[in-house]
Amino acid sequence: MSQSWGTPLFNELKRLRMRSREVALIREVFLYCDDEPWVFARTVIPRSTLSGKQKHLANLGSRPLGAVLFADPNMRRDHFEVACMRPGELLFNHANQLYADKPEFTWGRRSAFYLSNKPLLVNEIFLPAIAKCPTPSTKY
Repeated sequence: MSQSWGTPLFNELKRLRMRSREVALIREVFLYCDDEPWVFARTVIPRSTLSGKQKHLANLGSRPLGAVLFADPNMRRDHFEVACMRPGELLFNHANQLYADKPEFTWGRRSAFYLSNKPLLVNEIFLPAIAKCPTPSTKY
């Protein structure tokens, strides 16, 4: 896990309607299942979002961001964007850093969340181990 201030990628700046060179809090984590990384998550939180009730987002530590987001009854989630990433792309490289043999491509998705109308962007990159995920039961 890492968390630091940095400049978001151009497409992240655009999605969050931030100015070029504007900094944001960038949090990168791997989500594990059975001791294997299944998802690489990169969250971009503009400085302007980290005020008022959302100030605590800067100090989550190892607490899951999703638990905080989905506990807020006023949270709003925007549409998903889906992309196929390949070697050489920054998110692909960060997501697959734990693998000696890199996959040919990786799928990911992202969406913006709004807390009190203040945005943050969550990118989720699905790693090769997720293919081992058991088929969900169709029983109701």
